[in-house]
Amino acid sequence: MTNNWIDSNGSPVTIPPEGAIGFVYLITRKDTGRKYIGKKLFKFSKTKVLKGKKKRFQVDSDWLTYYGSNDTLKEEVASLGESLFKREILCFCYSKSECNYMESKLILTMGALLSEDYYNRWVSMRITKAHVQSALKKNIFS
Repeated sequence: MTNNWIDSNGSPVTIPPEGAIGFVYLITRKDTGRKYIGKKLFKFSKTKVLKGKKKRFQVDSDWLTYYGSNDTLKEEVASLGESLFKREILCFCYSKSECNYMESKLILTMGALLSEDYYNRWVSMRITKAHVQSALKKNIFS
């Protein structure tokens, strides 16, 4: 049985909300409370050469079975089993910039880089001013 993602209400998430391109998440090891904050896209672009021309198309990601990019966390999931970990979606995102911003904001505001209570070891931001300003007008980042 798959250890489903859950939303803020504790309900399983198996289908993305309309218009969402990704989400920011929290994975918690239940017995120790150690956490990991990350982001994941529902789809990614792939390029294929068809009839001599490059074509880009969207491919579903592995988000339903994903357990983060941190090697220590992935090793623990593999050795201890998925049932020892809780996977929560903290927020759905509607642009890549929003995903990048929210992941970075939560890593920094929750002190994830300052505490051994988190698996996080670094944060990388790629955020455009125009996207952030547009999102602020829509109150996305409040």
